[in-house]
Amino acid sequence: MKFIQSLIGRGGSLGRVSGLRFFSASPEEYSKRNYANNVAEYNTVLSSIAAQRRNFLLRDVYDDMMLDGVKPTRDTFHSLVVGTMKGSRMQDAFYFMDQMKIMGLVPDVTLYNFLISTCGKCQNSDQAIQILEEMKHMEVKPNLQTYICLLHACAAHGRLDRVYAIVRDMTAAGLGLNKFCYAGLIVAHKNKRPVTDDFPTKVIDFVERSKSWYSVETDSANAENVMMGVSDEELYNLPTAEYVHRRGFVNRPFTAYHVAFNAAADLKNVELTDTLLEMLNKDGKTPDVYIMIQVIRCYCYAGGIDRGLQTFEDYINSGKAIAAELFVTLAEGAMVGYTEKGMQIAQDILVSMNQRNFFLNSKMGSELLLRAAGEKTGGYTNANYIWDLLQARRVVPSFAAVQAYYQGLKDREIPEDDPRLLLVSRTYDNLRLRFGNRVF
Repeated sequence: MKFIQSLIGRGGSLGRVSGLRFFSASPEEYSKRNYANNVAEYNTVLSSIAAQRRNFLLRDVYDDMMLDGVKPTRDTFHSLVVGTMKGSRMQDAFYFMDQMKIMGLVPDVTLYNFLISTCGKCQNSDQAIQILEEMKHMEVKPNLQTYICLLHACAAHGRLDRVYAIVRDMTAAGLGLNKFCYAGLIVAHKNKRPVTDDFPTKVIDFVERSKSWYSVETDSANAENVMMGVSDEELYNLPTAEYVHRRGFVNRPFTAYHVAFNAAADLKNVELTDTLLEMLNKDGKTPDVYIMIQVIRCYCYAGGIDRGLQTFEDYINSGKAIAAELFVTLAEGAMVGYTEKGMQIAQDILVSMNQRNFFLNSKMGSELLLRAAGEKTGGYTNANYIWDLLQARRVVPSFAAVQAYYQGLKDREIPEDDPRLLLVSRTYDNLRLRFGNRVF
């Protein structure tokens, strides 16, 4: 399986890596080009691709299975649907579900849950509701996760009417509301437009209720989800999904608090943030890294850069777990408005981060570069510094970030033969050829 190893270590689509198939090739040549020979090997490839979130390759692998005459199993389709869910590729998810039915395999409740979750990630609550109706038609009994996935899919659209209808259905089915349900209710109220005046009161009430959460049903799908590498946070599209596996970053019992602090930051509601901090303190609990990130973000985006800086420094000096995201959040927040003071704070924080041996990955670096590239006046110091930090570790930012940075350089009086401009120009051209038609 040498091809799998090369696949893991390279970018690009499977079709570009493997090339076209020529069925007149000798068995020896075919064996060298082929990367899987049976369903077990194909399942291994699919699991690897899903784990790496290189979800655009899933259709290629499935097509190869069909060309090889390898019949997919239920596990195959589970890997395919999980991969499309992680990549928010709803069209592919429905395609694989249809293929499964064509082959005479009836989707189980777990697959339907993944499909509903995908609809939620794509903010298509109408389709999520239709899936529930199909489950009833297929006589597949919904479980607790089904209802929570549906609740969050509707919450993503701010559909309070549907969310509360789902809550009533759950109650009628003898299912108790757990912390994920209360988190979904917070999300629904945050996404309701316009945001209601009683939003802070609702959030506080839901957080309080979540402290005594329980579940009448023991969900049998949890074990399979774990095996598929799907956490509850990812299944329900919670903001902590990408951090939940990092030790010390997220205290999982704080689920409702996490969503509440995230909502307060999104809405720049400093008063709600302070109230939530007081509630945590009264509970004798200490904010985790994720909560501190949301607190700093809220203060900075609400115009309180000094308070955000003080909160950051107090936390850093407390001796608790530190993450690069803390530095990045403060730096990005300080650059809002591109004031001279804010830009200097951002630069100082980034220098401190680098001195502490915390480094930018592609996601964080792209977000910072995109923010810094929006500076219209000044020396473009922060954008240049962020670019240099990424170049030092050979990290390529996203197309959108490079495009914004390139345009910012072009708008300044920089000689055409400037080494920095030439390098950024080459990077921009390469990314445009590869990803120019994709949405980032």
